[in-house]
Amino acid sequence: MKTALIASFAATAAAFAPVQNGKVSTALKAFESELGAQPPLGFFDPLGILDGASQERFDRLRYVEIKHGRIAQLAFLGQIWARGGNRLDGPIDYAGDSFGSYPNGLAALFGPEAIPKLGLAQIILFIGILETCVMTDWTESAEFPGDLRNGTFQGAWDQWSDQQKLQKRAVELNNGRAAMMGILGLMVHEQLGSWVPIVGQL
Repeated sequence: MKTALIASFAATAAAFAPVQNGKVSTALKAFESELGAQPPLGFFDPLGILDGASQERFDRLRYVEIKHGRIAQLAFLGQIWARGGNRLDGPIDYAGDSFGSYPNGLAALFGPEAIPKLGLAQIILFIGILETCVMTDWTESAEFPGDLRNGTFQGAWDQWSDQQKLQKRAVELNNGRAAMMGILGLMVHEQLGSWVPIVGQL
């Protein structure tokens, strides 16, 4: 009788126990050891973008992440530098307008005091040239996504051990992620007209 009672209780408890799916995300198993999957979040893909993705797809997304991170780092430092009162010398156009005569941030591109449209077109053209002709793996010798050395700086890179190389790549990746959040925050606060420490009034 006691045995039957205990078995009954066990069966009842089992009915309310969490179901063990037994299926682990393919993306988690495939990419949980990749660079960037680190504490405190580990492998973080809440939208499931990498579910069933190939290594080629992951490398493409990682390349895009690194590139955006590099751009964001330049953008964030550019904001700090410009809002600190620093400007290039000389005129920005044939009319004699100085670099300092234009506002900071998004206001320099959009709004009543923005740079002329032809000036914006020149900036976009220059970025396009960099994107297609300079900042690319045109020698197809990249060792990892985002490696745009194209055979240069070999001595400086090869002096590090494999562990040090991974650590430096992780630092760049994390700094890029922080910069993407930072420049987005500055853009939002600029539209809100906020005051930000170090940067000042936006």
